[in-house]
Amino acid sequence: MSEAASARSRLAADRAAGIAPLEPMLRAWLPTQRWFAGKGRAISRLRAVSAAELLPPGSTPGLLHLLLDVDGDCYQLLLGIRPSPLPPALGPALIGHVDSGPYTGRTVYEALGDPRLASMLLERLRSPGTLGPLRFDRDPGAPVPAGLTPRPLSGEQTNSSLIYGDSYILKVFRRVGPGVNPDLELPRALAAAGCARVPAPVAWYEADLPGGEPLTLGVLQPYLRGSDDGWQLALRRLGAGADFTAEAHALGRATAEVHSALAAALPTLALGPEQTARLAAGMTARLAATVREVPALQPYEAGLRGAFDALAASRGAGVPAQRIHGDLHLGQTLRTADGSWSLIDFEGEPARPLADRRRPEPAVRDIAGILRSFDYAARSHRPFAPAWADACRSAFCEGYARTTGRDPREDPVLLRAYETDKAVYEARYESRHRPDWLHVPMAAIRRLSEPQRPAHRMPPPVTPGTTPHPKPPRRPLA
Repeated sequence: MSEAASARSRLAADRAAGIAPLEPMLRAWLPTQRWFAGKGRAISRLRAVSAAELLPPGSTPGLLHLLLDVDGDCYQLLLGIRPSPLPPALGPALIGHVDSGPYTGRTVYEALGDPRLASMLLERLRSPGTLGPLRFDRDPGAPVPAGLTPRPLSGEQTNSSLIYGDSYILKVFRRVGPGVNPDLELPRALAAAGCARVPAPVAWYEADLPGGEPLTLGVLQPYLRGSDDGWQLALRRLGAGADFTAEAHALGRATAEVHSALAAALPTLALGPEQTARLAAGMTARLAATVREVPALQPYEAGLRGAFDALAASRGAGVPAQRIHGDLHLGQTLRTADGSWSLIDFEGEPARPLADRRRPEPAVRDIAGILRSFDYAARSHRPFAPAWADACRSAFCEGYARTTGRDPREDPVLLRAYETDKAVYEARYESRHRPDWLHVPMAAIRRLSEPQRPAHRMPPPVTPGTTPHPKPPRRPLA
């Protein structure tokens, strides 16, 4: 065995010895986390891919960075290590107590809940360099001040975020894979292209592991203080019986600006007939799998499949494809304090493989996501307000066309296929996680499964500010 190979073997043995005592508590703790994808099943395999002490040995508290292989998925953990007992404020972050190994007698906890350790992580990002397998980098033209007070951002599902001094937000990716995460790659490309619709990354960190591409672990961006979450803003307007078409129109223009900038900054292509047929076949396969899991879809399967068959049959010429957001809905938008719109969270659907999320796709996928989101908002209150949703959908498309010169509704076959695919995804998600909300995508499923009418004219333009007002909601459905 070579000297280098022997050193790697000793390192692996040392790492396993240090992490092995933590394994039982991590097996119990991981399935309780909102960002863990393996809920509902026992963990079969758990091993350390990398381990790095981010503070000198013996520091109190200590900060241990782990990449864990959990049944084939790689997860990032940041663990605090203190003598027992924990301060009361850190009680909710408790993972367990260590009885053997190098951390004997210490308590292990979720580090992002500890302000001291969260502040230390920011300091690492402020000072580019490497530490073991970790590499910290930043935009040299965007210095980050020291001493910003951290606080966790609540309510996330697939990642964890920290806000520093109401000036910056750090997204810590939990489930990671080889390759640049789109939430770093695309905002950087947009910033280089001069597009101000997306906050530009100011710092980030990655892991360099032997034999593979770097793994993006976290991204620090400006925090748009005082912004309104697009989903919550829409619900407030809907609840007050207020118009939202002006905002929808402006959001359409912002989305088109981002798409145009991405198309100019990154490679594009045209999907030929064979590629379009494969695209439609993938939609059909997802439908079949979802019907098996959600029996309520069975009566509508043939009608839904018709949308995908029509897409496969419609293409003699290519479908334009480019880099897109990939998981766009109202909750991924912010209306800033000056009244303009920004798009955030370019990670794409986290359940999809990273390589898939980085492939060019038709921009209409993002458009379908926003159109479905208007329907979700309208159906989240009683009584259902179809006129509100329809007016918002029209205003968004008109705003999009104002920038690109082409209304998405001019390609009804492609738009219907993507709306249908999105509604099928929603049905599976709600069935798994929020059964009380299944009625929302099911309403769209029924509509989209109906035979497509012959080609017809688009609805007349909606003048922002003239939407028929829905009645104020009586109570939320969920």
